[in-house]
Amino acid sequence: MRINRRSLLAGLSAGVSATALGVRSSSAWLLPQAEERVVPDYETPLFDLRRRVDAPVKIESIELLKNGSHYFVRTRSTDGAVGVCKTKQVADYVPILLNLVAPFFLGKDARDLETLIDGVYIQNYKLAGQALWCPVAYVEQSLFDLLGKTASKPIGELMGGVIRKEIPVYLSGSGRDTTAEEEVDVYVRGVEHTGAKAVKFKIGGRMSRNLDAYPDRTETMMALARKRLGDDIDIYTDANGSYNAAKAIEIGHMLEDLGVGFFEEPCPWEELSETKQVADALTMQVAAGEQDASLWRFQWMMENGVMDIVQPDLNYNGGFIRAARVARMARRFEMRIVPHNTQTGATAVNILQFASAIPNIGAYMEFPWRAPRKPESWYSPHFEIHNGTVKVPTGPGLGVEIDADFLAKAETVGPCPS
Repeated sequence: MRINRRSLLAGLSAGVSATALGVRSSSAWLLPQAEERVVPDYETPLFDLRRRVDAPVKIESIELLKNGSHYFVRTRSTDGAVGVCKTKQVADYVPILLNLVAPFFLGKDARDLETLIDGVYIQNYKLAGQALWCPVAYVEQSLFDLLGKTASKPIGELMGGVIRKEIPVYLSGSGRDTTAEEEVDVYVRGVEHTGAKAVKFKIGGRMSRNLDAYPDRTETMMALARKRLGDDIDIYTDANGSYNAAKAIEIGHMLEDLGVGFFEEPCPWEELSETKQVADALTMQVAAGEQDASLWRFQWMMENGVMDIVQPDLNYNGGFIRAARVARMARRFEMRIVPHNTQTGATAVNILQFASAIPNIGAYMEFPWRAPRKPESWYSPHFEIHNGTVKVPTGPGLGVEIDADFLAKAETVGPCPS
């Protein structure tokens, strides 16, 4: 089974139209012509939050809370509404969140979130990168929860309207500390347990300058995966920048012969010219964008054919709004967006809310799975995979209910300076 990259792209061109996707037309997703632009494409507002939330939502406080290993950003409005989101790896960024990011939002109307995101960047642009954009994402996600609860709407409605109530997912979370046979076993069991129709394997050694985790692990694992999973399961790969262009092309041809759907981050993520060489040389699709946090850079990569599938991370790139802006760019280039996602548990809701409203997502969203997990009791609902899909919560905001007693036991890491 050999997948032709150009044929797939042609099919996507037809599939991305609003009619084919069953999506109502929205002028916000259709960019103005170049001669009409007065600001970059990526700064054009998308969601018209002032129309979706009737009254001002003035931000009174932003706090970082900690209960055990769990961190939360809690926002409050002057009217007493509360937004809460669980964060990932925020401990690395506490001073930036509390001293630089959160203070910018205080006293402002949360309905202006789309322009506030640009303002906090302008104020802190010298820090641009994941260390800035992750804290921005956590505050933005909490404020979206606040807005949704104020308006009694899920985030998908605030982002233009819910067009999917359940999200097909592919299983990820593959490692490199196993044998080829052990790793294939994990995902054979995963497909049986979840009904997933797609899986992703980590290949190479991670930024390893052409070295594999051990000799021939990649070739052995991928051939065995296709044999055991059969032709009805889509298989993807992630090299985490393991190869230079020449080696990536060699590996890519092997993957093409096995019918692998996409080749993620074949070369170190900053090596755009090398990644483009791979994309140009292969018929299979190349995916990239996980590490990127520059909207200009995303636009340049799309314009210059560096990748076929666009993969911003909802945290690394700064939240829902900036990921949606990348999706709008991708739609203009008739490309699909498949965000990078390593979030599980309560934080898994982010990818679900995003995918519920974005027209040009890929066939499957990334969802980590290596074994069944025992759900934690302090939040609901729990995001289980059934028949290869996960249901989008319908409650207001993020749609996650956090046990009040659990949150009350959290210590305040710090309110931001007022």
